[in-house]
Amino acid sequence: MKASTRARGWALQALYGWEIRGGERGREIRSLHDLVEERNVSPVHRAYAEALVRIVAANRAELDRRIEEALTNWTLERLSAVDRTILRIGAAEILYMDDVPGPAAIREAIRLAERYGTPQSPAFVNGVLDAVMHRAAAASTSPDG
Repeated sequence: MKASTRARGWALQALYGWEIRGGERGREIRSLHDLVEERNVSPVHRAYAEALVRIVAANRAELDRRIEEALTNWTLERLSAVDRTILRIGAAEILYMDDVPGPAAIREAIRLAERYGTPQSPAFVNGVLDAVMHRAAAASTSPDG
């Protein structure tokens, strides 16, 4: 398993834990550090996991807005905390990490959904993140964008 794949899993666990503990602003990185210490996470995985957590923490409102725009007949609050967190990580990679191609970010989010979500999660995550990616691409090529 690639280091970035495993790091995404650690980021998911940290962000999920942070959210179910109340989601206090500014505590996202502390959640990751607690997890790293508790689970003895390899330094190989820490840097990418921390980058993801920091990006999600710094851009959560924008990520949530973009995800909400891509949802059909759903609201972010209605999603499970796991699916919501996977979508945030995937959207963060699509929108803020230039070294991660959109399709790769979606594939990795689907892997997380297969491992941590419900049987319906992978297809749901795929559809939402595909819409996020296409909307972002359309916005960047439009004259207004």
